[in-house]
Amino acid sequence: MHIYKKTQRLSLPHQLAHLTFSIAGVFDNMLCCDIYAEVRSEIFSSESKTQSSERAVDLGLAEDHFSRPVGSVVASDVEQLKQAIAECKRLILELPEHSGKQKDTVIKLIHLRLKLQELKDPEEDEPNLQVLLEHRFSKEKSKSVKQMCDKCSTIIWGLIQTWYTCTGCYYRCHSKCMNLINKPCVRSKVSHQSEYELSICPEVGLDKQDYRCAECRTPISLRGVPNEARQCDYTGQYYCSSCHWNDTAIIPARVIHNWAFEPRKVCRTSMRYLALMMSRPVLKLKEINPLLFNFVEELVEIRKLRQDILLMKPYFITCKEAMEARLLLHLQDRQHFVENDEMYSLQDLIDSSSGRLSCSLTEIHTTFAKHIKLDCEKCQAKGFMCELCKEGDILFPFDSHTSVCHDCFAVFHRDCYYDNSTTCPRCARMLERQHEDSQNP
Repeated sequence: MHIYKKTQRLSLPHQLAHLTFSIAGVFDNMLCCDIYAEVRSEIFSSESKTQSSERAVDLGLAEDHFSRPVGSVVASDVEQLKQAIAECKRLILELPEHSGKQKDTVIKLIHLRLKLQELKDPEEDEPNLQVLLEHRFSKEKSKSVKQMCDKCSTIIWGLIQTWYTCTGCYYRCHSKCMNLINKPCVRSKVSHQSEYELSICPEVGLDKQDYRCAECRTPISLRGVPNEARQCDYTGQYYCSSCHWNDTAIIPARVIHNWAFEPRKVCRTSMRYLALMMSRPVLKLKEINPLLFNFVEELVEIRKLRQDILLMKPYFITCKEAMEARLLLHLQDRQHFVENDEMYSLQDLIDSSSGRLSCSLTEIHTTFAKHIKLDCEKCQAKGFMCELCKEGDILFPFDSHTSVCHDCFAVFHRDCYYDNSTTCPRCARMLERQHEDSQNP
């Protein structure tokens, strides 16, 4: 009969699940499920049944007790709160299902748990900022329960637990896990070593790792005993389930060599590193994979737009109206575009693949050209006349039908320039003048 009773009670969580979701407005569903799990484990203990009546008498937690307004707590110290919580758990299963008293009891239990947590971990004892292993941890005020602790891999109950986030790498953890952290801040690595692993999944083998996690050195194996070995597609190394949560990220090496943007599974450290490096212009495609421009038309178009923008930059630097209008701030999210035309960030390549970067640069290019050629008289005055044909409109170095002398930067019609065997008349005059000066000192 004893076994039969236990079997009957195992179905209660399924019935109580309906009650859990019916009071979702009071508390997060996940926390309620957690409470019911504790209720079930508590009710199966041998002590809970033999001592329940005594605790009810000692604490005054009879049915009349739960007629008080929600939030009133009779017990004040930690021990009394623990006993009151245990009694609430028992009464939840004894009261009629879906009844108002049962719902009120659940609410009471939640308030008791919150009160107990406040007594155990008073907020005023927790500093707002802590520095550890180059992490700068800031106390979070958010009550969200959808975060996971990066140290213990469990849920952070923001409503009842104090937790911190590193302002550098966004590492999250409970306050109780702070002293157990052994991983330095990834941002420090980004500051000292701003480069990518450019080999595709450089695997060395689990045996080379001595069958241990590459980060925390926990024993791992491909069979999952004692812990599952999970490979990071970025580093090629194997990690335990605590260091590798099967997060996915776009791998720079696969983008550069294969123009492949499918996210791959990476460890937590690699995920943070790739996220922090995403917008850093550290990829010089011309040196890493120059053939990429032969196969990806979008990159050719973007390179031309970037070259034109660099030719427009001198106009804006010397134009008061352009400086007041802050035209160059159109590229404030990609400052490297006004410095050179060779360096790319991983985000640039992702946006190139989607077509977003090409559209954005085309709009900016149009805005810049409109200012120089139409809106600003001072910029218009810095245009060129083709010295070879002396016909046509004013030319600018960024016009699509022009060619620029690499020595004196004079601008000509492209057809005129190549018909003249790319000989610049301006450079010829300068050489002739230098020759005359040398003969007549």
